[in-house]
Amino acid sequence: MAGIIAYFRVSTKQQGASGLGLEGQAAAVEAFAKATGKPIVARYTEIESGRNSARPELAKALSHAKRSKGTLCVAKLDRLARDVEFLAKVMNSEADFVACDNPTANRLTLHILSAVAENEARAISDRTKAALQAAKRRGVKLGSARPGHWTGREEARLAGLVKARVVAAAARTERAEQAYADLQPAMVELRAKGLTLAAIADELNAQGHTTRRGKAWNPVQVARVLERFASNA
Repeated sequence: MAGIIAYFRVSTKQQGASGLGLEGQAAAVEAFAKATGKPIVARYTEIESGRNSARPELAKALSHAKRSKGTLCVAKLDRLARDVEFLAKVMNSEADFVACDNPTANRLTLHILSAVAENEARAISDRTKAALQAAKRRGVKLGSARPGHWTGREEARLAGLVKARVVAAAARTERAEQAYADLQPAMVELRAKGLTLAAIADELNAQGHTTRRGKAWNPVQVARVLERFASNA
């Protein structure tokens, strides 16, 4: 008999350390296992936001379920994600799975439920942003802007700034690579044929290509794309 691969997720490290939320999820999965007569053969726990699709523990659980022909089991559908596209990836992984809060749901039902959950998450986010903006207009200091927030923790603030800059730089590089992924091979080929940077820019412009900001190509922009390609080759 194929077993159950249990997957639990909480959004914060504090919840993970305290067990808050995990006990309820475990109880739901255990009740489902008892009702179906299937053993729980593995448990995977993730501490990650539902908005983040990069979840190594979920990947392990999916791989385990597919390999052993088991059933990936979650307490609630939103433990997987509140994002339709991400849920679709899970559903297309060929691993059988079930949500304890709706064990009889078929794939169409799960798509609908996921769309509803995604909409609710967006609505919560919008309400939170609106409340924060209203507080700012009233002059309320929020987050790290609060008086005394960084008192005695200046080193932590500076370390955070450095980390944020590194992450932002990496994000900018990734966006640029994605934006010009289709043009890079042609640009490299033209450069290999001996064309100057200016000539490559002219060729791109003649073909109707623009930069991601909608502007015409120039030698400096061509050089940046080629350098980025060379550094990642």
